[in-house]
Parts: sequence; C-alpha cells; structure tokens
Amino acid sequence: MNIHEYQAKAILKAFGAPVSKGIVAFTPEEAEGAARELGVSRFVVKAQIHAGGRGKGRFKEKEAGDKGGVRLAKSPGEVREFAGSMLGHTLVTHQTGPEGKRVERVYIEAASEIQRELYLSCVVDRGTGRLAFIGSTEGGVNIEEVAHATPEKIVTVVIDPATGVQAFHGRKIAHGLGLSGEIAKECVRLIEILARVFTEKDMSLLEINPLIVSGEGRLHCLDAKVNFDDNSLFRHKELVDLRDLSEEDPTEIEASRHDLNYVKLDGEIGCMVNGAGLAMATMDIIKLYGASPANFLDVGGGATKEKVTAAFKIILSDRNVLGVLVNIFGGIMRCDIIAEGIVAAAREVKLAVPLVVRLEGTNVELGKKILSQSGLAVIPANDLGDAAEKVVKAVRRT
Repeated sequence: MNIHEYQAKAILKAFGAPVSKGIVAFTPEEAEGAARELGVSRFVVKAQIHAGGRGKGRFKEKEAGDKGGVRLAKSPGEVREFAGSMLGHTLVTHQTGPEGKRVERVYIEAASEIQRELYLSCVVDRGTGRLAFIGSTEGGVNIEEVAHATPEKIVTVVIDPATGVQAFHGRKIAHGLGLSGEIAKECVRLIEILARVFTEKDMSLLEINPLIVSGEGRLHCLDAKVNFDDNSLFRHKELVDLRDLSEEDPTEIEASRHDLNYVKLDGEIGCMVNGAGLAMATMDIIKLYGASPANFLDVGGGATKEKVTAAFKIILSDRNVLGVLVNIFGGIMRCDIIAEGIVAAAREVKLAVPLVVRLEGTNVELGKKILSQSGLAVIPANDLGDAAEKVVKAVRRT
C-alpha cells in the first residue's frame, strides 16, 4: 500500500525525523489559509499523487500551466494561484504513464534553503532477507540512473538482524554521503530513526529523495515515499485509514475486496493462475509466443467458487482483454472448484472472447468434465506451452 508524501512525513515526524512544517489542502482557499498558518515568507506547493518525478512532470490541461507539480511560491496569494492551477488537473510524470494522475490535494510546505541534495532509502534486501540502507551523493534524481551511470556513487549497508542497527552503520552511510563532524552524527541518529520506523510500521520501502543539507547545515527530509507490506496491515489499522482509493486502479480495488492478488497490465491476454510463481511463468510464456499479458492474477491456493467467479469477472472487465488463459495446478486448490467458478462467471458476463484452460492436479478429470458439459466454447490445453500457443492463435484470429 502506498501513501502520499504528507502522510509519510507525518509518520517520520512522529518518530523524530527532521521534516519541514506543512499542511495538506484540498481547495485553493485551504491552500492560502495553510500558507498563512505556516507563517513563513516562502512556500513550496506540491501536488500529491502516488508517483515520482512531480517536479519535472507536466499537466495535460493548458490552463494548469507548464511549471510542473512542485512550485515555489513567495506569498499566500501565489500559493492559492498555484494550488488552483494544480487541483482537479491531470499531472503526467515518467512514473504515471501518458494517462497521468488527477491531483486531488496539494501539500503546502515551508521552503528550505538547500546546500546539498543526497539520496537515502531503506528496503528489504531480497538476496539476504535483511534490512538495507542505500545512500548516494546524487540526490534529486532517479537512483536507477545513478546505479547505471555512476554505481561508485552508491553506498549500501545491510543490517544484521542479530545486532540490529548500530552506530557504525550510520557512520558508514555518512562517510558514503561525504558527511563529517556534527552532521555525520545527525546521519547516525537519522539512520537509527529510519530503521525503527521501517520495522515498527512494516514498510517495504522508505525513500527520501532528496535528503538535503539545509542552509543551517542540518540534515532534512525534503521528500518521502513510503510503501507498506500489504500482508502486515492487519497489525496496523491506523495505516489502513491512510489508503487513497482514488490513486488506485478500480479493478485492483475490486480484487483486493475478494483477497485476490491482481495487477493490471497493458496486454491483451487475461490470465487467471494459482500461485505467484506459476503466474509469472504464465506471463513469460505468453510473451514467448508473441503476445502480452493483460494482468497478473493469483487466485491463491484455497479459493472458493465465488472467489474464482469474481476473479474471472475482473479479468473480463478489462476492455483490452481479447482472450483468457486459465492455468491451474490443483494442489490445495481443486480443479472442479476452478471449473465451477469459470462456468458461473462466463455465463453471467456472456463470455465473448476465446477461453483456453489448462488444468492439472486434484480432481482434474472432474474439472474437465464440468467444462466440457457446460456448453461454453472452452479450448482445452495439455500443458502450459500448448495453452499459450492456443490462446495467442485464438486471439489473432478474432
């Protein structure tokens, strides 16, 4: 689950991290009032969307101007003007794709003097299964670009869970960022704070880009991007309330209501699979045969008929879907349950695209019988390669 910058900063502030004063606003009038409440002479107006690159982004609508989604204002009146040109308009960045995201709220923040821009993030290192900090002297740009062009400017520190975060971890990051003296000590304290907030809130990503050295020579979190592990949200009811459904794809929201692992993609072959690894393999083999998957969808190991029906309907709600591939290996999941769900959903939505089904495992013969006697134009497949080849051919004939 993603949250907005202003929400992330509120969490960081509660743990003692250095962040600027700021107030969220939903109307131009609220934005002007927020600026007056802050009581400073310079402000930053930031569009709040779940995407990076806001400062370099551009609005689709001409009346929004071409100054991007992060603007410096010199008066409350100018804050109101900038907020008015952002709110209700669509911001396009390198992360949103060409469709962009509609701005429904802005964050009014006290402007900061900047001496240096740095990069700092905390993630789970999948290779070691441990917490890892990544730092770079190249703040304000995409870390992927830095890793590709100048990897020597990146420092990584992995935290041993047996010891937890220690002062030497912070000192190593500080050295890699070119910090010394008192500001290096600040870096050590910040690393300790970030490690604590990351683990206590079950985050999957905590990115501060940029982390700045302010005009007073202090470290400051100028931006914050936070993702949470969805599987841990049952422990954090307070975090669930931060979810902004307007930032999410409607089909993904519907899938989450049925406890389905669904991600919308831009291909033409809808996929319904049980197991994340099998789902990835299915998407790969669709690409191998020359088409593209329209989604990632894992119905899980213990899905019910109702859950399978919901999954099938979600796939078919995508207008880009020209064909459907069902690939099930029945272990805990029974093939007859899958078949019953497919039949129920196909009849309800009046299936009008090719459907290829590959079933193996528990109750496979019963599942195949249910499909063959359903009256649906189901194309059976013997294995995964056969299934991918048949669905691609079927789609190309339509």
